[in-house]
Amino acid sequence: MVRVPIYLDHAATSPMPQAVLDVYATELSRRANPSALHAVGQAARMRLETARDDIARALGATSSSEVVFTSGGTEADNLAVKGLYLSRNDGSFASPARPRVLTSGIEHHAILDSVEWLESLGAEVVVLPVDAEGRLDLAAAEAELRRDPERTALVTVMAANNEIGTIQPIAEIGAIARELGIPFHIDAVQALGQIPLDFAGLGASAMTITAHKIGGPVGIGALLLDRTAAPTPVLHGGGQERGVRSGTLDVAGAIAFATATDLATADLGARAAGFARLRDRLISGVEETIDGARLSGPRGDGRLPANAHFTFAGCEGDSLLFGLDARGIATSTGSACSAGVSRPSHVLMACGMDEDVARSAQRFSLGHASTEDDVDAVLAVLPEVVEQARRAGMVSATPRWKQESA
Repeated sequence: MVRVPIYLDHAATSPMPQAVLDVYATELSRRANPSALHAVGQAARMRLETARDDIARALGATSSSEVVFTSGGTEADNLAVKGLYLSRNDGSFASPARPRVLTSGIEHHAILDSVEWLESLGAEVVVLPVDAEGRLDLAAAEAELRRDPERTALVTVMAANNEIGTIQPIAEIGAIARELGIPFHIDAVQALGQIPLDFAGLGASAMTITAHKIGGPVGIGALLLDRTAAPTPVLHGGGQERGVRSGTLDVAGAIAFATATDLATADLGARAAGFARLRDRLISGVEETIDGARLSGPRGDGRLPANAHFTFAGCEGDSLLFGLDARGIATSTGSACSAGVSRPSHVLMACGMDEDVARSAQRFSLGHASTEDDVDAVLAVLPEVVEQARRAGMVSATPRWKQESA
């Protein structure tokens, strides 16, 4: 029995390192509005702008003004998709000149639901296909981009999938989009701190990041926004953040976000290599000890270094999650943003899995505090948990009258 809680759900939220917690707590005690004109407010503004500079530098932005703070990844995705669509159509949904929106079927629901909302108002949505490992079909994507660029409002593709960890060819998409003059948005929420991100080099118009996936606070994120991009605001009010995102700025959150970003990117190669060693140890251990375990997504460099995602034949994902949780191990069946909703993963379905297989998923996501002992503890109890989940599945599949008469 595992006695110390083991946290392998960093893809949902990663706990704060002490250095981040310290600067966050210090700034929370100051409590100044950075839009105020008095000296205390202006001092807060200077600290906020330093944080903005730090994030811009870490992510390859050409200017700190390209960092637009938001309340998190969901808001940034909404601002990018809805705002860019509207700005490309003169701020109106009526008779859009550029109705086409290109995306993939494995995006986060912050993207998919935003795109679906646009479709209900007249947008023409093109869902780009992915292969069985969740990788975008680049040839098909290029064909769609070139098919009707004058009528295309934007293309939005995630840098890496939040469930199965597949890394996407965003540099290639960016080059094609830039050539054709089509705005390109990247959801990089899961990629930050795991793979290199060079905003200017990727040729993107906008890129979403958030703090809590890398050990920053919940409630702050950012949309990196090219200086030539001017999305129509989704929120209206005080005109902060280049006029595209109104609202009082979270100084403490921004400073903690910048600190977490620095920690996550300062030695990215070594950080990613450490994650990958633990990931591969976990993958090998699962495949060696559990029949019917199948890795989702690609192997090696094609997936996020901190992500291991499996389906387990004959199991329900929730049974696995609760079985592991009872033994002090926190994992996930998929995106935490869909918690409490009993349905198969849209990501796995887009990869061609049937519903029964898609319901048997379990995601193990590593973080800055993960160790070999954590991995070994999971491997020690997982066979028993899988066996119990399979037995529970057999019982639930048996008609009630047979259960009662047995």
